[in-house]
Amino acid sequence: MPTTQPPERIVPKDLRDYLDVMSKAVFQAGFSWPVVASKWPGTREAFLDFDPEAVAGMVEPDIDALALDTRIIRNRRKIEAIVGNASKILDLESEHRTFRAYLRSHTDFDSTVKSLRKEFKFLGDVGCYFFLYVVGEEVPPHDVFEASRTRK
Repeated sequence: MPTTQPPERIVPKDLRDYLDVMSKAVFQAGFSWPVVASKWPGTREAFLDFDPEAVAGMVEPDIDALALDTRIIRNRRKIEAIVGNASKILDLESEHRTFRAYLRSHTDFDSTVKSLRKEFKFLGDVGCYFFLYVVGEEVPPHDVFEASRTRK
């Protein structure tokens, strides 16, 4: 997460918001926040405003086109991960009735992170923390989270 100020939290209105925030965490891994932020409007457009059904339905030619699209960070593995993650969000929404219910089906922060890392591609500990924080789920204070990571 940026050290200057925390990201703005949202109240997700639908699955698009969850996929948007999760995809930002995916693209951010290995890149600076300003790079991701500068490309985000084009990324939203390229990924069809993060409509999970539309993104999950992307096929090889769509992925090929995105891998050449200068509006986004052109990392094919991350693009493929976002397509797969869109499908997984839809599956978990169906299984748990709401995606929020899936997130809250775990006993604590650590078990939620463990599940997110298992279910979704390109989400590490920091990406999970960012995602959960931004979508308004309970997370430990950032300094506590960072201290717990250094002990592992």
